[in-house]
Amino acid sequence: MSDQARRVGLIVPSSNTTMETELPELFRRRGLTTGESFTWHSARARLSHVTAEELDRMVQASDVAAQSLADAPVEVIAYACLVAVMARGPGAHRDVQARLEGALEQSPRQPPVVTSAGALIDGLQAIGARRVAMITPYMRPLAELVADYVRAEEIEVADLVALEVSDNVEVGRIPSHVLVEQARRVCDRDDLDALVLSACVQMPSLEVVELVEGEVGIPVVTAATATARSILLALGLSPTVAGGGRMLAADVAATGAP
Repeated sequence: MSDQARRVGLIVPSSNTTMETELPELFRRRGLTTGESFTWHSARARLSHVTAEELDRMVQASDVAAQSLADAPVEVIAYACLVAVMARGPGAHRDVQARLEGALEQSPRQPPVVTSAGALIDGLQAIGARRVAMITPYMRPLAELVADYVRAEEIEVADLVALEVSDNVEVGRIPSHVLVEQARRVCDRDDLDALVLSACVQMPSLEVVELVEGEVGIPVVTAATATARSILLALGLSPTVAGGGRMLAADVAATGAP
């Protein structure tokens, strides 16, 4: 490991098993072409079931998690729970980011903070996606909150899948073929700008992003790929990763259009 390895901090739900695998894999792929290396440092906040009450408690506990990561020291902190933020209402990613940055004011170091919720919005806007389909693992009421959150950012959600899995451990075990099948169904139309294949940091999707993108013919974005983009930008690096879908392609990073 190089002495110049970039340190990345993650705040993840205690039951999450996906972001600590998909994000390092994306950055490993990047390092194969750039020679860069990255280390990953996580703080966990309690969450076992994806309910509004548990999601709110997770956000409330995130201040201490951010402070502990800043001690590492890390160069950026990613709040890697999309629905915990979006369930708080439109625009909440800005409030949560400001809250976590405020929690670091008395810390010796104040790394920038990004959120998976804000990253998804930013990523969709960067590729000019105005009309999307979304696949989520959530119970229908939470899925609708996520869709409304995206709509509040002037992105139309034309189709919404709610797989209705409330146990967050089980979300991490959803087989990739389920996403492929749902993607084929919701993309059987010609009016979409992008597909959000996994609007959840826990639902695995990375291994099928490029497969699905090749089949549906539009950019495919996930919570993980969008978060990777925001982390790279916060580190002052180009948001490009081979094998991460069109949003992370070099030409898209340069022009902002797929």
